Amino acid sequence: MQENELIIKIEQITKIYQMGEEKVFALRGVSLEIKRNEYVAIMGPSGSGKSTLMNIIGCLDTPTAGKYIFEGEDVSELTDNELAEIRNKKIGFVFQTFNLLARATALKNVELPLIYAGLHRHERLEKARKALEDVGLLDRITHKPNELSGGQRQRVAIARALVTNPSIILADEPTGNLDSKTGEDIMKLFAELWRKGNTIILVTHEEEIARHAHRIIRIRDGLIERDEINPNPIY
Repeated sequence: MQENELIIKIEQITKIYQMGEEKVFALRGVSLEIKRNEYVAIMGPSGSGKSTLMNIIGCLDTPTAGKYIFEGEDVSELTDNELAEIRNKKIGFVFQTFNLLARATALKNVELPLIYAGLHRHERLEKARKALEDVGLLDRITHKPNELSGGQRQRVAIARALVTNPSIILADEPTGNLDSKTGEDIMKLFAELWRKGNTIILVTHEEEIARHAHRIIRIRDGLIERDEINPNPIY
């Protein structure tokens, strides 16, 4: 796979929500392309449409109109089951709230997507251990979320996102529940993951977080306001 290979192509996507008798236009004809091994921040204030765009990129929602081509496949037309398969195999999600199973160990949390993917237990454990090692948590594999710090919990979530070797990592406000020092450590980890060849799409409302990315797409009122290269990303 080449670095400049097109991975995401969005063409004139519109998303309309019906709220009673009122139509709410969350996206108003958005078009963009993202290539493999790009590090992109999607940024905008609350209500700008960035979360809707993230949900469509992550196959958590479908557009009202327009096309979404993911790795050459038009996902706008896929069934719910087909979308679920893409989410499980090709997209690694990292959320602000970590979304870990409270009663499961770090290892079990990371192993979970591989259970859904149908891998044998030995292979699952090997991959889950490797993913935790990659985020610096090999010494915490038997710990449950309540035995981990916020930063460690987010690292477990990142390991879970990485374990299926996804096409993209989609991170939604990944430092939102962390103090500034821990947040900075997590952003350094994303930079390392990008250097290893991962494609990272970061959704944030914080300028300081967006400045870690190499490209910043600014959304306002359901439209792309600016799409610019960041000449001095923070490392």
